Amino acid sequence: MLTHGVTADQIISINFEDFDSAHLTNPQNLYAYIKERLQSDRQNYLFLDEIQNVADFQKVVDSIFLKDVVARKKITDVMMLERVIRFMADNIGNELSTKKISDAMTSMGRKINVRTVESYINGFTEAYLLYQTKRYDIKGKQHLKTQEKYYFVDIGLRNYMLSGTPFSDVGHVLENVVYLELIRRGYNVSIGKIDKVEVDFVAQNSDGLVYYQVAATVRDEMTLQRELRSLQKIPDNYPKYLLTLDDDPPADFEGIRKMNALDFLMGKN
Repeated sequence: MLTHGVTADQIISINFEDFDSAHLTNPQNLYAYIKERLQSDRQNYLFLDEIQNVADFQKVVDSIFLKDVVARKKITDVMMLERVIRFMADNIGNELSTKKISDAMTSMGRKINVRTVESYINGFTEAYLLYQTKRYDIKGKQHLKTQEKYYFVDIGLRNYMLSGTPFSDVGHVLENVVYLELIRRGYNVSIGKIDKVEVDFVAQNSDGLVYYQVAATVRDEMTLQRELRSLQKIPDNYPKYLLTLDDDPPADFEGIRKMNALDFLMGKN
């Protein structure tokens, strides 16, 4: 990370099995330690190894993240705030509008207007809980103002928000992980749109563009063709990748490189 522009004071790393960190298994000590080191004007990177050794870890997370949003936005309905962040955690990689979130809360028996939802989302992004990712018209070469997607800054934190929920959305989790890796590598990342199909990620830096499609598996021929279709529609010659968890040799489909996502994450591309 340090080689990609992240400074040492942005990284908080704790292994709770280390003797030097033994005092941090106390939740009050852990809260104070993390709070003291958080950078208010930059993204923070928090690595917690063997977190199960910390009693009441849930309270620490709520205090650091959700209470920060409550204080920033002067929120009184904390239960609604928690419902919204959990709904968003359950919908990573899906198109989300403030109206869709408002309607979902109403269907659960709690009404909330779109302006309040917007305020909550702003609080989540300002507290570095979520990334908002805009859509990009590949042919028109411009960003669109609607149908954003949201990704969690940490998959472990996202899973914590959904504790007790069955883990079945491997594809969306992989998508979130790839998104974070592209951000870590210094790309500006958007969701691609071309005609009526979507490209998972358009990654841009000073060298140009790279396109990524992400899927848990494409061993079914229909799934493979569906995932290739959006990349095949792109008329330029920038690199195009299809990343999957399939443990298969790399393959090339008329310039589209299919490779294992774990190899990509380890920098083997």
